Amino acid sequence: MPNQSEMTAGSAAHAHYSPRLCNEDLAPTRNQNWSWYNIFSFWMSDVHSMGGYVVAASFFTLGLASWQVLLCLLAGICIVQLCANLVAKPSQMAGVPYAVISRQAFGVFGANIPAVIRGLIAFAWYGIQTYLAANALMLVLLKFYPTLNTLTVAHWLGLSTLGWICFGIMWLLQALVFWHGMSAIKRFIDVAGPAVYVVMVALAGWIVYKTGFDGISFTLASKSLSVGEQSWQMITATALVVSYFSGPLLNFGDFSRYGKNMGEIRRGNRWGLPFNFLLFSVVTVVIVSGTQSLFGRMITDPIETISMVGNDVAVAIGLLTMITATIGINIVANFVSPAFDFSNCSPQKISFRAGGMIAAVGSVLLTPWNLFQSPELIHYTLDVLGSCIGPLFGILIADFYWIKRGKVYVDDLFNDSPSGRYWYRGGFNLNAIGALVPSVGICLAISFIPSLHGVANFSWFIGVALGAGCYRWLARAERAARVGAYPQQVVMQKEV
Repeated sequence: MPNQSEMTAGSAAHAHYSPRLCNEDLAPTRNQNWSWYNIFSFWMSDVHSMGGYVVAASFFTLGLASWQVLLCLLAGICIVQLCANLVAKPSQMAGVPYAVISRQAFGVFGANIPAVIRGLIAFAWYGIQTYLAANALMLVLLKFYPTLNTLTVAHWLGLSTLGWICFGIMWLLQALVFWHGMSAIKRFIDVAGPAVYVVMVALAGWIVYKTGFDGISFTLASKSLSVGEQSWQMITATALVVSYFSGPLLNFGDFSRYGKNMGEIRRGNRWGLPFNFLLFSVVTVVIVSGTQSLFGRMITDPIETISMVGNDVAVAIGLLTMITATIGINIVANFVSPAFDFSNCSPQKISFRAGGMIAAVGSVLLTPWNLFQSPELIHYTLDVLGSCIGPLFGILIADFYWIKRGKVYVDDLFNDSPSGRYWYRGGFNLNAIGALVPSVGICLAISFIPSLHGVANFSWFIGVALGAGCYRWLARAERAARVGAYPQQVVMQKEV
């Protein structure tokens, strides 16, 4: 969200943009001052969360050994880094969020289709992360106020009375941080990501202290698999890592738009993804592996593991830090992005703040705790999300790099007249819509057909391939068209 001085300057500079397509939040930012560390902190907040820990730890249920889980996590995050660099470039060049840059492919009004899809997906993820943070808060309260245990008996819509209270508290805390705008969010994530490292490393140290290094087994597996089965499960786990990050990956342009240049963004991605995630993964594997030796069973929930530490103060500090980290990822991935997405639908009626609150309210209606109950359900949820996000990512990449040849005509992104380059037919690009519908449909069918369940874990990759392939074929005539068919306007094509 821009500051006041930026709004004043921006209003004059963007006065000729259509009010049906522009407000101060969607207009090209004049404040591209994020360094590599800000991008690094963004990914730290995204990685260091209870949701990320649960997903990583759940790979043990696939029957993989600790070293295999570690390898899958690293391979998956390297794919995410490559894709993040690709999706960051058009938004950084033009200084606009994902919803606006999508107008290149879908048309100035057709871009509302991917914006709404991504916004609805944020409903689910925002609620899931809020629930995980609320669960940690409930454990802290029960630790110090055991009498509250009576409020955990009655359930409504799958959540106890105390659960609803904690969920409401976390919901309000996140809204308060978000309400203060992007500058406050930037400061928050600069602190939230690093903070959880203290807790994770301390927890790993405590487990090693209790079990000794002999208690940490990197050959631990929950079931016995053949070599072929292990290889397939490793490929599956790698795909699920990408699916988990597919949401913030698609909307990474909402943050790369503030980057100083692509060099800073690539550096931030390099340190924030492979390097950062490798360390996080090692700590996660040590903790999960150690719980087998210490408690006689693998514990994949970090909240449960922390709650078993003997010292009450240490438990409280650990859980509160995990809560802070989860708030960080929720804001950057599931508050900011839908805020821009829904604002894009009606810029003059839905502001950045209103768009974020729409996602926050919608998340409650989904009862998200029912989507994250078990490792199997986690994987199924990721399959469905990947089915929707994959084609959107594929179309965006195919359009910018293959069809538009790395160019962004910024003024046309806000031009709602037939003379605009991205007007297409009534503001809708039928080629992009024609590629999106069957791609999503095929991926969802794969997810819901039992006989194809093994392939469903690759729904994001299948969606990317289908979306990019279909769109490139349908838009082949546009690629061949002469650029001179349009009057010369503002074009961005830079590499720093």
